[in-house]
Amino acid sequence: MSDYVKMNIKEDLDDAAPGFGLGDHLEARFGRKAMDLQQFGFSYQKFVPNYRQGFGHVHKEQEELYLIIGGGGRVKVADDIIELRQWDALRVEPGVTRQFEAGDEGLEYIAIGGNPTGDAEMINDWWVG
Repeated sequence: MSDYVKMNIKEDLDDAAPGFGLGDHLEARFGRKAMDLQQFGFSYQKFVPNYRQGFGHVHKEQEELYLIIGGGGRVKVADDIIELRQWDALRVEPGVTRQFEAGDEGLEYIAIGGNPTGDAEMINDWWVG
């Protein structure tokens, strides 16, 4: 086994969105398993313009950091709606629900989460209106 792993996010990580029926609205590539990461994970997500995720999600124990790398939009975190633009970084504590919405230029971000894994709960129809 090597002391490092190098992958290209766009070329080497599969786009998981089509498998969930979301391929027309977003691109979602996950690096934790593919890169055999032990202490944290990450995903790359790109939303088409004006697309709002169809669900919120919450982690029981995992905090997450979202780094906006392109476009902008909004995110609902608990009861707050927060504007996002390129190079914003947003930390969300465990136990807090969040859901993203792209603006007119789309939304592109990298999400980074620690351990434990697999503690996410999806909440349909959470951000209504």
